[in-house]
Amino acid sequence: MLGKEDGKVRIAVLVSGGGTNLQALIDAQDKGVIKSGEIVLVVSNKEEAYALERAGKAGIKAEVVLRKDFDSQASFEERLDALLSESRIDIVVMAGFMSILSGSFTARYPDRIINIHPSLIPSFCGKGFYGLHVHEAALRYGVKVTGATVHFVNEIPDGGRIIKQKAVEVMEGDTAETLQKRVMEQAEWIILPEATEEICAEIARGR
Repeated sequence: MLGKEDGKVRIAVLVSGGGTNLQALIDAQDKGVIKSGEIVLVVSNKEEAYALERAGKAGIKAEVVLRKDFDSQASFEERLDALLSESRIDIVVMAGFMSILSGSFTARYPDRIINIHPSLIPSFCGKGFYGLHVHEAALRYGVKVTGATVHFVNEIPDGGRIIKQKAVEVMEGDTAETLQKRVMEQAEWIILPEATEEICAEIARGR
């Protein structure tokens, strides 16, 4: 199921929206931050996702898999699994993928699926905490420091083992939008490529 041939570790990126984290990964690959792996597939569960254009501009194969086209979550995940298998994927990076994967799916890829979350887990995470909702909750609670977390994905939303975290200061007068932008720029776009390279290097060493 997972590619084991020599050469770079094969990366798939799952997306749903604008693809800013995908762009950070592409840029990191171009700059040599990600050197042990190569992004060979982008999959979106939204056909209008701008991330698909980013993939196209970078010459990366892109696919769309819509949940509404399948009669069950299991059949949706079977199609996703088939795409990963066809591209001989070693590691899956969830970069703003707005669909929760089942335990049966994540169990097929133990320690091979990672996700970026815009808070310092275990704060402001789990079901319902995504996008601006995370930053709105942080501001309501009055925290002075927030950040981002890269973690392994398992059957519990945001419940997998933490790989990397980076703190970001909350400024007076912040809105959810300004805080979201700062967390992306100062944390997400830095630690997601770093963590991706770390896991790819581990996979490469284990071959």
